[in-house]
Amino acid sequence: MFSDAFLCFSWSGNKDYNNGLLVTKITNMAVGLNKTELAGENSVLATKSHHQSPPLPPARVKISISYPGKLAEPEVLATVKTTYKKIGQSKDKVAGKIGPNSIIWADNWFGLHSLIESGNKAQLVYIDPPYATGFDFESRSQEHAYNDSLTGAAYIEFMRRRFILIRELLDDNGSLYVHIGSQMVAELKVVLDEVFGPKNFRNLITRRKCSSKNFTKYQYPNLVDYLLFYSKSDRYIWNQPTTTPEPAWIEKEYNKVDERGQHKLVPIHAPGTRRGETGGEWRGMMPPPGKHWQYVPDKLEEFDKRGEMHWSKTGNPRRKVYLSADKMLPLTDYWENFRDAHHQSILITGYPTEKNFDMMKMIVGASSNPGGLVVDPFNGSGSTIHAAELLGRKWIGIDQSFVAAKTSVSRMIDGRQPMGDYIKKTETDNLFPSPSEKHEITDADFNVYVDSEISESFPAEFADLSLLMA
Repeated sequence: MFSDAFLCFSWSGNKDYNNGLLVTKITNMAVGLNKTELAGENSVLATKSHHQSPPLPPARVKISISYPGKLAEPEVLATVKTTYKKIGQSKDKVAGKIGPNSIIWADNWFGLHSLIESGNKAQLVYIDPPYATGFDFESRSQEHAYNDSLTGAAYIEFMRRRFILIRELLDDNGSLYVHIGSQMVAELKVVLDEVFGPKNFRNLITRRKCSSKNFTKYQYPNLVDYLLFYSKSDRYIWNQPTTTPEPAWIEKEYNKVDERGQHKLVPIHAPGTRRGETGGEWRGMMPPPGKHWQYVPDKLEEFDKRGEMHWSKTGNPRRKVYLSADKMLPLTDYWENFRDAHHQSILITGYPTEKNFDMMKMIVGASSNPGGLVVDPFNGSGSTIHAAELLGRKWIGIDQSFVAAKTSVSRMIDGRQPMGDYIKKTETDNLFPSPSEKHEITDADFNVYVDSEISESFPAEFADLSLLMA
């Protein structure tokens, strides 16, 4: 039995036995056809009348992953008090009241708790967490950025706890994007279904991340990663992203030309019988068997008067749909035009795993509105908060890596550099390029907070961040 999120079946109760098989007819399925149309001889299932398989769980039973150390949700959400030092204003510790347009150097377990306790509500949370690869990652200047050593149940529970906090941080119209590799995408899908509910799953997006030069000898080359897109409710912000169609697609899709321009021919009927005008006669014709007119007869007449109906030699009508000058296509769940930096002129920060900036701007634009809050708890190079700043959103970025915090602060003050210009800096180099070396305009007004315990444990790094903000 399939759950009603996919195909809906009901059983007619009409059973026929044929050579020891129990044949059950399907009477309803979500294919646009009515019960009568699905009751024919072609719509049967064969099951044995004896030796039934063991009973299956009820269709609506919640699926979850079990492992030792799995915290109950109330324990995850229990208040966690953290104090911070706010760079540039006071040497005193401040409570966890953190407002928008802030970069936080802290473990996001504490940072997310602080945002929730501060009363923040986010329209969008994007995360690009560790992928459970078992590797260490360095920046282009060979600084240790982060360790990706968690695997198995430890990794799953690490992510689950943060998903629960993110759910509480999101506003009712908010959304979450989880950028992940093939290593754990299946496991995280199950965990996200558990935390957000399967009904709030929106897309599994496949992104082509690199070119075809990524070869392997004993398996298929890995060219893609994934984004799991969930909403907190069914009333989520959605600003449909679009893309310009390729010339080859236009030529194939709009393959007819007349004096009015390029067009395509489309049927004026659709599957399924209907009562009323769309199921009746038009110009002496009935819809084809098992179908109905897509429009009422008056509308079909209007198309014909405007010259938007094509009649074949056999009298078969089809509608002309003309190509508009501003034709755009909805972006699908396969993203092939958002590859990570692959040529020398692209602006980057040098942080490992830095994602395509156009992709980040598209995500921010699609799932948040101007003035809304965008949060990235695995802030990394700061791509999310930079995109939010450029698009007029409020933002907060959290990361436990000092290199990530330093990179994000640098990016929001002085921007990025072309990939081809990136060189390893010596210890005597300035942390920022001179004004004459800037390649993009940045004018962000923001605050930097550091977990007070971290600031005391790493005074030299705290001083570096303070110098950057001076």
